[in-house]
Amino acid sequence: MLNNLNHIALILDGNKRWAKKNNFTNLYGYTKGFENIKNLVTYTLSKKIPHLTIFALSSENFNRSSINIIYDIIYENFSNTFNDLVKEKDVRIKIFGSRKNLPKKILEIFENIELSSSNNNQLHLNIAFNYGFKDEIKNVLQLIINNHNNINFDNDTDIKKLFYLGSFPDPDILIRTGGYNRLSNFIMYNLTYTELFFTQTLWPDFSEKEFNSIINQFLKIDRKYGL
Repeated sequence: MLNNLNHIALILDGNKRWAKKNNFTNLYGYTKGFENIKNLVTYTLSKKIPHLTIFALSSENFNRSSINIIYDIIYENFSNTFNDLVKEKDVRIKIFGSRKNLPKKILEIFENIELSSSNNNQLHLNIAFNYGFKDEIKNVLQLIINNHNNINFDNDTDIKKLFYLGSFPDPDILIRTGGYNRLSNFIMYNLTYTELFFTQTLWPDFSEKEFNSIINQFLKIDRKYGL
């Protein structure tokens, strides 16, 4: 673990703009972005950081025409890419967000990778797919309604378990690529004291050098919790 750096979160933005900028198809842009996820996991493992959370698909983007491109990439690449990480790198994968209306084949791919990695512990990789924080809050409220008598509202651990990230530590760093300075409905309960870094770099171009630069900036921060 790097100086108590436990958890990094990323919003992976800029695949389509990268493709347009470089005169490639959207399919190629998303494919390059997908490949860079594996690079990111490798960077994180090299730093011995135990938790990584990535925002892969927002629920607001679920109905875009590009969703079929994303499905095609998952069909072609997901299992092979993440099986390597599961088998060779001891990565445990959790995918969170709504699974309603996802194709059966996508559900099977997600369930298989979660099951096959369930005993791994070198890195916990959380992937937000068809996720939105407002939807997560609705889910939390439903859990409270259904389990009110079993929740100790004075216990922070009980409250955290209502959210998708559960008992994992909150992210120390959030990185958003692509040039927009906003959180876009992403795990906002867990970002209360997270240090925020926004970069103009489009996601497929995000490199280990920039990753290390952001970590070095973070390590210089005198973190204060409260006023």
